[in-house]
Amino acid sequence: MRRTLIAVLVGATLAYPPAVYFGLRHLPPQALAAALAALIGLRLLLDRRGHWLPVGAALLVFSLVAVLRGDAVTLRFYPVLVNLAMLVLFAASLYRPPSLIERLARLREPDLPPEGVRYTRRVTQLWCLFFVLNGSVALYTALFTSLATWTLYNGFIAYLLMGTLFAVELLCRTHLRKRQP
Repeated sequence: MRRTLIAVLVGATLAYPPAVYFGLRHLPPQALAAALAALIGLRLLLDRRGHWLPVGAALLVFSLVAVLRGDAVTLRFYPVLVNLAMLVLFAASLYRPPSLIERLARLREPDLPPEGVRYTRRVTQLWCLFFVLNGSVALYTALFTSLATWTLYNGFIAYLLMGTLFAVELLCRTHLRKRQP
């Protein structure tokens, strides 16, 4: 039940840009920000191990600021903050190994060879670059584009780019594993 609820909350969070786009037609910005705060607060309550606490706390503070400000523009900065949070998470793991990708790889392969550790480190660096670029475009769309363009990029194109990066990395990893004895 808990996992299902977390999956629903993650799905609702991923639907944030379209929800803002359609929600602003019928609701004040404060209502959307309050709904976001409630989702993040519930997600924090479900986080038994505290892994999500730093990111969730930052996003909760943002959503509460958005409630207080009560403007539609503030709502657009959420994807920027998410990219920044992911960048910090991935980059911090480069300075305090093992890298985030290495931790994930060790779930499937506990005895990861040294070349695997190097590879996972490079992949973590690649994701850091992705979050810098994606966050920059999210910031640009928040400041200088229409709500429709912001929604298109942050609610569709960014996910498409993320999925493409994940798929290309998976293909590269599969190819490299086949080449190794």
